[in-house]
Amino acid sequence: MSVLASADREDVPSHAIDLSALSQSSTRLSLDRESPCINVRGFNLFYSEKQALKDINLVLPEKRVTAFIGPSGCGKSTLLRCFNRMNDLIDGVRIEGKITLHEENIFDKGVNVSELRRRIGMVFQKPNPFPKSIYENVAYGLRIQGVNDRRTLDAVVEKSLQSAALWDEVKDRLNDNALGLSGGQAQRLVIARAIAIEPEVVLLDEPCSALDPISTLKIEELIYELKDRFTIIIVTHNMQQAARVSDYTAYMYLGEMIEFTDTSTLFTNPSQKMTEDYITGRYG
Repeated sequence: MSVLASADREDVPSHAIDLSALSQSSTRLSLDRESPCINVRGFNLFYSEKQALKDINLVLPEKRVTAFIGPSGCGKSTLLRCFNRMNDLIDGVRIEGKITLHEENIFDKGVNVSELRRRIGMVFQKPNPFPKSIYENVAYGLRIQGVNDRRTLDAVVEKSLQSAALWDEVKDRLNDNALGLSGGQAQRLVIARAIAIEPEVVLLDEPCSALDPISTLKIEELIYELKDRFTIIIVTHNMQQAARVSDYTAYMYLGEMIEFTDTSTLFTNPSQKMTEDYITGRYG
């Protein structure tokens, strides 16, 4: 029975999740039938003596959208940054456990971290286009890899901007400075830059938090289109957004993975009371 439809529960706050927003596909999904992409086992992370992630275990399916939800400070973004080892840049970070990408341990000593970050791209909360032309922003990753053939670059730039639903808006001003784009356009440009080098995974850390509703809708539509090509993991404080865009959802609290299942089940029939309390607005 849906936690939101239970007649014997106290009234649900008005900001509780709208079940009509749930992805239609999520009702037919099962983790048992998915191909694994990222596997997290017994994972702990410490900032000096403070433990930020506690015994995380989950398998993230390939070419699906997984959302991480939970209150501020619960460890969502910290876990996300582990997947491409962005936390390596923070002094005092210590880890235990294992994370694999297609069965390769990303923390093995022989791992090329630059190559890992090519395979797992990331888009941050605030759009961060480079102070270059729109064209050179998208071509940047390819140039770093030594690709300088103009025809190749032209084709990839156009394809990436089309995939990011930005081509029609910028095709006549590719040489303009990217810093002149609106917030929503800049975020789509950053996504185009990330996918231009064909990563296996795209990490989105609250990609719509600084955007207006119309720009947010465009990003959400883009996420839906891109999941046919990429595994997408999104951190969001917006539960309506998680319901709209994700196939699977993980709820975290104080560094622990409380529940992880298909999005429809998590929002309509969660197995943990803590999850139910959060999604119905009783706290968080």
